[in-house]
Amino acid sequence: LLTAELIEQYTNAVRDRELDLWGYKILIIENLGANLDQFDAVDSSDNEIRKLYGFPLLRRLMILLVNNRICHIGSALSEFILTNNSLVELGDLAPKSLTYLSILRNPVTNKKHYRLYVIYKVPQIRALDFQKVKLKF
Repeated sequence: LLTAELIEQYTNAVRDRELDLWGYKILIIENLGANLDQFDAVDSSDNEIRKLYGFPLLRRLMILLVNNRICHIGSALSEFILTNNSLVELGDLAPKSLTYLSILRNPVTNKKHYRLYVIYKVPQIRALDFQKVKLKF
């Protein structure tokens, strides 16, 4: 059971206010809107989360979801670190609000031209897989 006593809040190395939910075997994240945008980052890595959806628009929140089982993104957040998850289909990668995304070590990265697809579908994206997106002519 996840209780208030287990949840750790702190200021991380880059001076972001971070909520640590790392390794609690959480199945779903809900009610993030209740935080009233008071955190800069939420680390929910090493859990059992499968889907991301229903998040309110929290423009400054970065969510770290490394080593989960995520297979679909349907959320309004703009920054996701989804390294080592279960994203398989290109259609699962294009929430319109994304500006930063890492999907390294997901099955979808083996698809031909996945990077170009994401950049085309999300024209405001600034970084994909920790590489800056540049306009080339």
